[in-house]
Amino acid sequence: MAAARKLIPLLNRVLVEKIVPPTKSVGGILLPESATASQLNAGKVVAVGAGGRTKDGEIIPVAVKEGDTVLIPEYGGSKVKLAEKEYVLLRDDDILGILYE
Repeated sequence: MAAARKLIPLLNRVLVEKIVPPTKSVGGILLPESATASQLNAGKVVAVGAGGRTKDGEIIPVAVKEGDTVLIPEYGGSKVKLAEKEYVLLRDDDILGILYE
């Protein structure tokens, strides 16, 4: 997480760390890719920009906050690699939803 703190998104951009689904169960059984494919489009918000601006210069706040688990599109955003971890940088508008547990 310390490496992600070095990148602060601008405007309405959000830095998301993709959640990697487990390849083993708790008992040590290897899981097939088809069982883990449904979780590939989730991620945790690491950093958030200040927000977009209207034509009048007013700030439009970002809809998510740091620590939220979000649903992101399969394709889209810019892949960023920081300290051996892979992140996705995308606009606030591209986030599909917030996942609550």
